Amino acid sequence: MALSTTRRFRPPPQIGGRGPLQGRMKRRLIVIAFLLPAMTVLVAFVFWPMVAALRLSFTDASGFGTPEWVGIENYVKVFTDSNILRAMGNTALYTIMFTPLVVVLALLLALALNSPALPLRGVFRTALFLPFIVSLAVAAFAWQYLLDPQVGLLSFWLQNLGIRIGDVLQDPALAMPTVVLIAVWKNFPFYMIVFLAGVQEIPQSLYEAARMDGAGPLARFRSVTVPLLGNTTGFVLVIATIAALQAFDQIYILTGGGPYQSTQTVVMQIYKSGFKDLELGFASALSYVLLVATLLLSLIQFAITARGEKDAG
Repeated sequence: MALSTTRRFRPPPQIGGRGPLQGRMKRRLIVIAFLLPAMTVLVAFVFWPMVAALRLSFTDASGFGTPEWVGIENYVKVFTDSNILRAMGNTALYTIMFTPLVVVLALLLALALNSPALPLRGVFRTALFLPFIVSLAVAAFAWQYLLDPQVGLLSFWLQNLGIRIGDVLQDPALAMPTVVLIAVWKNFPFYMIVFLAGVQEIPQSLYEAARMDGAGPLARFRSVTVPLLGNTTGFVLVIATIAALQAFDQIYILTGGGPYQSTQTVVMQIYKSGFKDLELGFASALSYVLLVATLLLSLIQFAITARGEKDAG
């Protein structure tokens, strides 16, 4: 009778009596232990305030006394109050002016900084990124003095060139464009760095192939750069739109929502309703309307970007 030369493999005995199930449980406990501090902070300072604000949005809470339940009255007021509707229009105008301008400027500068023919690229990258590391409130104070028609350096330089400007921050027609330009100056470096990272990920062989096919700079930009920057562009558009919808700091310092409410945005109105008028319930309702609008716009932009990538592919 022939003896089998093969033997079945038997796993070595577990040391200490710990099986695979106990090992998985130990790993899960370690993961939970690492996540617990961050989750505690999120629950305490993000999720719970959101739940509390949602509950307040259905009440007439003012910070004093016991709030009474008013149902959807605050939400009805959001879409019927003329001041709120004007703030929504100002926010939409700010977003329409800010988002395309900052995205296009950031993209063009990223392409310029990625060019090997540009001398001192490191110096230019550092210099252009400096505005982003300055606090927006501090930058707004600086611009307030620069634009002052009496003592502002910018006004002084323009007067030396024969150009006289008044107080643009008190002009209803010029206040919003001025605030937008300051926000673009402050925020474009971040988007520029994001675009620069995306451009550097594009293989140079694609540009060489397009150049050999006779494509010029504009054709290479349209056929190579734009399609391969689809994800980056979508991300930047969403982040820039969210930042525009939440504009507050520079408006609060430069104009305070004026003149004649021409720069009064939704976030400014939330601040006014909640902390000045003590209408906490209404401010909470307006905050949730802004949250839903931001979420919908972000989803629409993601869908458009994904569809553009699918068509390009």
